[in-house]
Amino acid sequence: MIGCIKRQSTDTMEEDRSIDIESTRRPHTPSLPTPAESRTPPTITSKRFLDHDGMGSSSRKQSAEQMEEEALTKRLSEIQNAGRQRERTPGHSPQRKKQRVYGDRFIPNRDGQDLQASYSLLYDEGSPATPSRSRKKIAHEELHYQKTEEANRTYSRVLRNEIMGDTVPQDIRSRTPEDFYTRRATPPGQPSASTLPPASLTPSTPHHKNMFNYRSPQKQIGSGHPTPSSSRGRHAGLINLNAQSDLYSVSPINYTSQSILQTPRKQPRPVSKVPFKVLDAPELQDDFYLNLVDWGSANILGVGLGSSVYMWNSQSGKVTQLCKLPDNDKVTSVQWIQRGSHIAVGTHKGFVQIYDAERSRRLRTMTGHTARVGALAWNDHILTSGSRDRLIFHRDVRAPDQYLRRLAGHKQEVCGLRWNTEDGQLASGGNDNKLCVWDKLSETPLYRFSNHVAAVKAITWSPHQRHLLASGGGTADRTIKFWNTSTGSLIKEVDTGSQVCNLAWSKNSDEIVSTHGYSQNQIVVWKYPKMEQVVSLTGHTYRVLYLSMNPDGTQIVTGAGDETLRFWKVFGKKSGAETGLGHGDGSRRGSRIGSSRLNDWGAIR
Repeated sequence: MIGCIKRQSTDTMEEDRSIDIESTRRPHTPSLPTPAESRTPPTITSKRFLDHDGMGSSSRKQSAEQMEEEALTKRLSEIQNAGRQRERTPGHSPQRKKQRVYGDRFIPNRDGQDLQASYSLLYDEGSPATPSRSRKKIAHEELHYQKTEEANRTYSRVLRNEIMGDTVPQDIRSRTPEDFYTRRATPPGQPSASTLPPASLTPSTPHHKNMFNYRSPQKQIGSGHPTPSSSRGRHAGLINLNAQSDLYSVSPINYTSQSILQTPRKQPRPVSKVPFKVLDAPELQDDFYLNLVDWGSANILGVGLGSSVYMWNSQSGKVTQLCKLPDNDKVTSVQWIQRGSHIAVGTHKGFVQIYDAERSRRLRTMTGHTARVGALAWNDHILTSGSRDRLIFHRDVRAPDQYLRRLAGHKQEVCGLRWNTEDGQLASGGNDNKLCVWDKLSETPLYRFSNHVAAVKAITWSPHQRHLLASGGGTADRTIKFWNTSTGSLIKEVDTGSQVCNLAWSKNSDEIVSTHGYSQNQIVVWKYPKMEQVVSLTGHTYRVLYLSMNPDGTQIVTGAGDETLRFWKVFGKKSGAETGLGHGDGSRRGSRIGSSRLNDWGAIR
């Protein structure tokens, strides 16, 4: 009996242990409260899965209830969100950039931004500097730049007069050439030099030495008397009756500044920024050291294209082929004689040929050079040639000899030649960055300038002032320099910002035109001697390597590696009283004069 009881007790203990083990293995289902809107009945806890202790500790029950509430809240939120319709996400979500943290001062980030390009494209379409709410773009006026410069100069003069008066000299750049030779008019309300008392021979020491004196100075009247209210001492009792005095002026500026503002301004000359004609020029070489375009006195344009020379008549528009070089030779330079119908052609093989353009016939072939002839210049019957072999030859086309003089002044290719027919001086530029000035047919240079730091191809003489020479440098130089060849001194220089390819002086005004290459490919007209830009012309997509002017000096033609010739009207005409000739017969009369002089020279041999 006792054994049966013990066996039952042990069976009972084993069942309890199995229930404890099973209860620990199976998860405990919490009793979840039923939501108000739910139809699911509440969960009832089974008695067989109660804790084997009967009642758990209070701390364990509280932690379990907290976990149950958090799980319930999370589950309910998931159920509610699952029932809602999902909002549509836009196709291209904006990229979220990492915000930069700045200090108390805003310092903009310039990484990855080309400041030079941003400044050049300021307020243009697609510019990084363009504001988001940009104003409507104002139509560009051709004279806007000139008017702005004139307004800036006037403002500077007025400001200088208001602050300093006559104690500071005026800016020389704002004065015209007439100001240096004419007497300046006395401003209204100011005493003239003749009415002023003679200055004392002994300089007097000023009474007020403190330059930081904030007391208002005693205002002087136009006649030299102080204001009545502030007059004391020897000026006591004087009354100013000058109606032009600043005392009675209702303007915020004095009479001198008013006269500056009331001075009539010279209207800027309008220049069209669009070429009036564009011609195709296939095989026009993109070579900085060549000279392939020249406009003759007979109003015929000569152009070297590949191995041929073509002539374009500006009056009829007819194009004719002058010659075609044999043996795969190429044209490297073209130059018309000053008066007449003869044209000189330089070749890649070192020959210099002379043609009669009227008969399309070759007159002579001259040798001497061992490399290409890239520069030619006429001085009456003297033809000068410069070559890649670093030599310069003077040739007399009347004599049977190949050349008269042999000049060796450059150490690299000669790419620029210009004669000054009035003074008998020759200017030559080379790839050795040197500019040489030769006197007549001398074999020794008169001057040898080394101021340029790049090749000197652009050379021109002023037709308005004797011994005035202008030269331009290449990509590394980018400057235009002006020289006085009578003294050998540098007058002034201007940084153009890009490669200077050609220079030409206006025949009718004191202006100069320059063509440029890297990196802007523009054509600029300058006003000398201030060297202010009159206009800047663009249109070529390659370096503007070639430049020539028509006989009356009103039009220019430019050529570039884009194989186009563009014609521009940039200068005005000279009046008939100045020239003594009509506009129509000037070139023809010059042609007749040139023909008679050629007859006096004799035949070209």
